[in-house]
Formats: sequence, C-alpha cells, structure tokens
Amino acid sequence: MAFLPLPPARSATTPAVSARHHGGRTAPELSGPTPRVVVVTSGKGGVGKTTTTANLAASLARLSLPAVAVDADAGLRNLDLLLGLENRVHLTAADVLAGDCRLDQALVRHRALQDLQLLCLSKPRSKLPLAFGSKTLTWVADALRRAPNPPAFILIDCPAGVDAGFVTAIAPAEEAVLVTTPDITALRDADRVAGLLECDGIKDIKIIVNRVRPDLVKGEDMMSALDVQEMLGLPLLGVVPEDAEVIRSTNRGVPLVLNDPPTPAGLALEQATWRLVERDAMTAVMVEEQERPQKKGGFFSFFSS
Repeated sequence: MAFLPLPPARSATTPAVSARHHGGRTAPELSGPTPRVVVVTSGKGGVGKTTTTANLAASLARLSLPAVAVDADAGLRNLDLLLGLENRVHLTAADVLAGDCRLDQALVRHRALQDLQLLCLSKPRSKLPLAFGSKTLTWVADALRRAPNPPAFILIDCPAGVDAGFVTAIAPAEEAVLVTTPDITALRDADRVAGLLECDGIKDIKIIVNRVRPDLVKGEDMMSALDVQEMLGLPLLGVVPEDAEVIRSTNRGVPLVLNDPPTPAGLALEQATWRLVERDAMTAVMVEEQERPQKKGGFFSFFSS
C-alpha cells in the first residue's frame, strides 16, 4: 500500500512558550530519534486522556516540534472537538487505507498551530473493516516516518478499555503516557494497562496524575501524586490540578495551554510536555505532600494482594 509524501510542516504562528517557568530556557532539548510515537492511554474512561493528548500536541506545536495527533477511537472520537477541528474532518485513516484518498488529504492542519495536524481513525458511528486489524496505525506511523518532512511526534489518543481498539492504538507506540486520577478505580485500571503495555514491549511508560486537589491531599482525603507513583511504580511525567478552566477550554475547542495568562492545569500540562520532549521525569514535590505522614494501610493495601 503506497502513501504519497506529506507536505512540509510550517512553523507555528502563535507566540513562543514562555521561558519563565523553565529556568530561562526557551525550548527543551529533544531526546532520541524522531518521529517518536507516543500512545496516551488510561484504561478507565473519563480521567482526562483526550484532554491530555490535545494539550500535549498543542504544546509541542508551540515549541515548533511538528506533531500529528491521532484519534484512535474508531466510533467515539472527541479529539477533533477539543482542538476545534470538528467541522474540518472529512477524510480519515480508514479512507486512506481503503485507497480512497492520500494520507496528506486526511491530515487536518490546525489554523493557529501550523505544526499541529490531526488524523482521525474513522468517522463517528463507523467501524474499521476487519481486514485492517491491529496493524492499522502501524501502517500509518510507517507512512509518516517515510515522509520527506516527518513529524517530531506522533501522539495516539487511545480509546478507553483494553479491547481491540486498545491493541490497535498501542501497536506502533514506543512510549506511553498513562493518565490516571488519584482514586482507586482509575488506579486499578491504570495498573492493569501498565502491565499490558510492558507485555507489548513498551518499556518507556510515564504517568500523569490528573485532577489533583491539594486541599483534599493535605486533609488526607485524596491520594497524593507520590502515593500514586508508589502504587504504580512508574516515573511521574506531571501532576495536573483540578481546574474549572478545563471545562471552558473543552467547550470552546481551544487547548488549555493556549490560555494567556496560563491556568494552573495549563501550566502543568506545558511542563509535562517539556519533560516528555527531554525524556525527563518529575522530581518536584508539593508542599502538601511533604508534610503528609506516610500511610501504609488504606489505599496502599488495595494493591498489596
């Protein structure tokens, strides 16, 4: 199956990311060969996986690192909504694989972020032909790699669950960002997904703990990021606080990281993007977490069996 080359990505027209939160540096140092294929997954639905994907992709584009965001949910796509591109998706990866169009025709470039492109796996309420199987996105990723100007990152927004859609989404990935909230239901699913990723050969797995409320953490009514990290045994890519601006951003179809001035959640996602680019892990510890006594029962015992 032949794919035509993609057009070269243009530089972003939005202002550069502020350096004040990154030690005065204006850009992170890209680690490893490109394109890097990263799957953003969670297991449990509703933890903020698609929001995370949209904001990581937007942050990469603002850093002049070309990114292709792939919505791998074959029947319930939402990434186009969060990027404000819902009215511009007319062709999908399914059309490319069926030979109805070229890959560059199915890619939708963001108007404000010229280094960001969206690719949807299929149209809403439709299913991929069974003949495509789990290698669907592997073919797409290979075509993007062969392009004259390949993207620096391919971010795959994985559907919830661990069924066939999950297998398809993780097939081409070399790295994974595991999004979870600090509650036992999300953590049990995240722990299961981490094991499946490792079995599939994906060893570079980092976690983003989403919707953290420091007031509840301090009162010991919510697990801290350190609790989550200890349970899952994975490096921490970022901690995103609960932020009402997330809902407004979603409804407007504008990634949170584009807000000026930045919101707490937007700033946390921007910092997580820098760590992703540099293959770094989070070492900062919240004051509330430092002051908390270590608890070995309760939530910790949930994973001890």
